[in-house]
Amino acid sequence: MNEYLLEAREELKRLEHIIYVSLKYTRTVDVLRNALNRMVSMFDLVVDAFLEKAKEEGLIDLFPKSPALRAKRVEEMYPEDKELHQYLAFYAFLKNILKKEFQKREEYRRHVTMTLEIDNSTAEVNIDNLMNCEKYVHLFYNYALEKIDGIKNED
Repeated sequence: MNEYLLEAREELKRLEHIIYVSLKYTRTVDVLRNALNRMVSMFDLVVDAFLEKAKEEGLIDLFPKSPALRAKRVEEMYPEDKELHQYLAFYAFLKNILKKEFQKREEYRRHVTMTLEIDNSTAEVNIDNLMNCEKYVHLFYNYALEKIDGIKNED
């Protein structure tokens, strides 16, 4: 199995711990942001796994330097794969969220929320949204596992 995919699986375990354990006891926006950072880190590793596979197949020589260029390169390598493009768009959205200024609401409560402005609209990140994102990230991991290593994972 690709080493990047193994590390991505470890990131998923850390993400699950943050969501299902840390948020239970520490309901703060910092924990929400930490979970988002883990998701981005997992996406980075899976994009690297795609590039490593391309390098082994002789499609590329070097990895691009920045994570954004790496994701763009993977997108270019699979122009017909709409599902991959959706996952990479979500990855770009997560990175965009982490760059924006945010406000905190109801910290230390069940409905802790991180609110931010994105393109003339308001986005809210809360525990429920985060759990849905975590499920989506798992789908991406399973998709990548099947695409890269041919392993069908039924987690």
